[in-house]
Amino acid sequence: MSPEALPPSRRTLLRAGTAAALALTAAGCGFAPHDDPADRAAAETPVDARVDGDLVYFNWADYVDPEVFEGFQREYGVKVIQSNFDSMEGMAAKLGAGNRYDVIFPSAKWAQRLAAGGRLRRIDHSRLRGADALFGTYGYFTDPWYDPHSAHTVPFTMYKTGIGWRRDRLGDLDGSWQDLWSDRAEGRVFVLDDRDEVLGLGALKLGLPLTTDDPADLGRVTDTLRSLRSRLRGFSSDSYNNLLNGNADMTQAWSGDMAAMLAQAEDPSVFGFETAREGAPVNSDCYAIPANARHPGTAMLFIDYMLRPENVKRNIAYIGYPMPVRGTEDAYAALVEPFPQCVVTADDLKADLFYRNGDARGERARDAAWTEVKAG
Repeated sequence: MSPEALPPSRRTLLRAGTAAALALTAAGCGFAPHDDPADRAAAETPVDARVDGDLVYFNWADYVDPEVFEGFQREYGVKVIQSNFDSMEGMAAKLGAGNRYDVIFPSAKWAQRLAAGGRLRRIDHSRLRGADALFGTYGYFTDPWYDPHSAHTVPFTMYKTGIGWRRDRLGDLDGSWQDLWSDRAEGRVFVLDDRDEVLGLGALKLGLPLTTDDPADLGRVTDTLRSLRSRLRGFSSDSYNNLLNGNADMTQAWSGDMAAMLAQAEDPSVFGFETAREGAPVNSDCYAIPANARHPGTAMLFIDYMLRPENVKRNIAYIGYPMPVRGTEDAYAALVEPFPQCVVTADDLKADLFYRNGDARGERARDAAWTEVKAG
């Protein structure tokens, strides 16, 4: 694929609008239970993989290779009707308003919220022909914290958070979150425009729990980040474009976006990506079928089609994010050969550095800390 064909960063528009998230939660971590008895009953009924209509698809823009969509439509004689969101909060708001989709792609913590609120269909893995290539190899996902026994989700992508930088301007880094405070890069550093990621780097740097909501911990985190705030050029989730166009010498970055950047870089050796020894947050996005989906059978067929190794490899090349399907690991490793720390392993998943949902009090405390950090 030519550099011009590369899709924009999957998270370019991501923002951490957690106030919207809190408005959609009950008891701080779940959606209010679904009030439609038929939908509640449907949520617990396993779905057969069969054509039962066109596929109404809701995801980030440009997060599946168009050739994969075309192949699915040809094979099953259906249309893929696409809608896109630009944040998890936006996705949740659409679902909360009653919009109907057949397949959605929540991140781990949002999958937990949706499942707890009875908003997702139960998925019987035995009805997916490609399930063993995933669950039989990546045992972590047989019982992840966000969805016990993966009863309502199937993992889609995995990614880590680290630091991207320009080697041509800074040379080598030291492999620590402290690198963001480097005098060599002062005034040309970005961090992600994301509450959890920025508070998380401060917590890890101090040896604190990743998603701490303890007031004393958060006080230490905000003090630490205040010392960084004055050295920043800004907050931006468009990490790879900031590096490519020279706006940044260094940026907090998602591993998948750094892998995508490689396809656009004229000389990849100019750039680097590291994960910090104090800890690298890890996350995953999931396939899920809403409880009110009109065509859940077609959604199951689509998930199974997406799990075929040949389609996984196409998507890896297109979006730059690895997918936990046996037989595709080499494709991702080859893509990120200049940035080997982009690779997400089973050990990374087991390190348990996922962002978790807190209760309402804890979320308010983290919102207040984030507001303080951004204000400087």
